Amino acid sequence: MTHAPQATALYERHEAYIPRVAAIHDLCGYGKCSLGVAIPVLSAAGCDVCPVPTGLFSSHTAFPGWYMHDTTDILSDYLTAWQRIGVELDAVYSGFLGAPEQVDIIKQVWDTYPDALRVVDPVMADHGKVYPTYTPELVAAMGTLADGADILTPNLTEAAIILGREWEGADVEEETVRSIMGALRERGAKNVVLKGIEHGDGLIHNYAWGDSVDFTETTNAKLPYMLHGTGDVFASTLLAAVMAGRDLACATAFAADFTADAMVVSAKQPDFEARGVSFEPLLGKVTALLG
Repeated sequence: MTHAPQATALYERHEAYIPRVAAIHDLCGYGKCSLGVAIPVLSAAGCDVCPVPTGLFSSHTAFPGWYMHDTTDILSDYLTAWQRIGVELDAVYSGFLGAPEQVDIIKQVWDTYPDALRVVDPVMADHGKVYPTYTPELVAAMGTLADGADILTPNLTEAAIILGREWEGADVEEETVRSIMGALRERGAKNVVLKGIEHGDGLIHNYAWGDSVDFTETTNAKLPYMLHGTGDVFASTLLAAVMAGRDLACATAFAADFTADAMVVSAKQPDFEARGVSFEPLLGKVTALLG
């Protein structure tokens, strides 16, 4: 793991103050992801997590026969009610979305809370394929949301889609990584964390680069299995570290290590490859960020 020589914290944590984070994600009943990850992880970091459900799912979409309820029609009234009672936010963290109109709603939240940290995990694709609920209109709208992020956390597939490039697979050269991250920054993302890269060396590489951090790489051993929801665990733990006052280089390293450790714990559970990431026994590591 290599840290950049220059890195600046994106959030200054005051010891007695509990920061408030709007988590704009779907709620999944089975198969740990989205709000089922964001709420406990950020809570463990001493954050007040305010969920905004973008959709209700019976299970994640890797299971057959999943059910989805799109919540777009309720979101404007839901968020207007927050304004009426004076809710204040320190960060707006968005992930999986159910409809392109939800992008406009998130931008309205940004306008309402201009000082809040904008964290965008553009959850829409992996392994070269777009998720089944995503229409071309929603994919295009997600790209415009990524352009306004203070922290953007795509995987390689999502980054390629946002940039209109061909997906080259997970095994790419560092030169390609720099090109992708530079292009995302040129579009408007202030800081980019590109995750899940392989270089054929038996490691998973994650990179951070932006206004607050020089080009930085973290590495972890590649495990012989994949799990649904690791991206949500990564992004949530990264934000947890940021809200605890860590700079983006440290936050990226923490998120990568936590996700790798949670995958090891997961492999000890029955039906682990379908069940999702078993991060719960490790939440003490998140709380320790406040020490």
